[in-house]
Amino acid sequence: MDEKRSKEPVAFFRILEYESTIMDTAVSLIMDECEFKIPPGAKVLVKPNLVSSKNPLACTHPNVTLAVCRYLKDCGAQITVADSPGYGTAAQVSKAIGMTSGLEKMGLKPKSLGRPVPLKLSFGETIGISRDALETDLIINVPKLKAHGQFLVTGAVKNLFGTVVGFRKAYAHTRFGEHPGLMEKMVIEVNKAMPVWFNLMDAIYPMHVTGPINGKPYAMSLLAGSPNQYAIDTAAYMLLGLSPKKVLLWRECARQKIYGYHPDHINYVIEPPDDFDTTDFIIPDKLSPMEFEPVRFVKGRIKSLLSRFSGK
Repeated sequence: MDEKRSKEPVAFFRILEYESTIMDTAVSLIMDECEFKIPPGAKVLVKPNLVSSKNPLACTHPNVTLAVCRYLKDCGAQITVADSPGYGTAAQVSKAIGMTSGLEKMGLKPKSLGRPVPLKLSFGETIGISRDALETDLIINVPKLKAHGQFLVTGAVKNLFGTVVGFRKAYAHTRFGEHPGLMEKMVIEVNKAMPVWFNLMDAIYPMHVTGPINGKPYAMSLLAGSPNQYAIDTAAYMLLGLSPKKVLLWRECARQKIYGYHPDHINYVIEPPDDFDTTDFIIPDKLSPMEFEPVRFVKGRIKSLLSRFSGK
């Protein structure tokens, strides 16, 4: 650990349900305890997990995203709420999970991240990331904690993979998945390219057993925040009793010695992790291959195009 660098604050806050008034109070307290400040008039991208319209549990709960938007609106920010689902559009997913009407009350609309620009990766490849995300002043990352069939468990770091535009995410699995370690490197390099200022993790009812879409709800009752996406994920992994040997993204963060990967980098504010019991949180017994078969990729691409044109 670099002794000259201060520890990263991670705020754990117990909250039992997604009731909007309580959520507003929790978000404000977490931001304050982590000393989050936002310049008035800043262009802010709020990046929830809008992975699929099939299962609302797979997405960041609407009330978490809406509470973040209300907080930012009170700060005088210029807000955009956007993600880049692998299939369909952000507007379709937002409507399916019941977030659109709440955004409309604030004069906001969910948008799909677009305008891909190539990001050069350290292993000689490129990936198309959204210029919309790159050109914002700052990003508020609003992930959902989930078990994951390929990564074991995912949170804030993996959520920023959503800034890769559209089908390019599935294509990345097809291109890089057969080479161990490349997907993790790519996800982290996408993170490093993004102007992330804060992360608010929805772990009130995270997904366990499997994921990222078809798992089951788990009552963890946790809303967590930190300016460091690596630190908040480390805190979540530790809460689940895991180690870098098991969690692929954590292992790569540790290999690169990214600040936030180590427990000693974290300063817990509000509530200690010992207050949360996760002993019966189920993670996948066996991980699926990272790579997508070409046939699956093509079918997914056709499905995505049809979804966009039909508006369904």
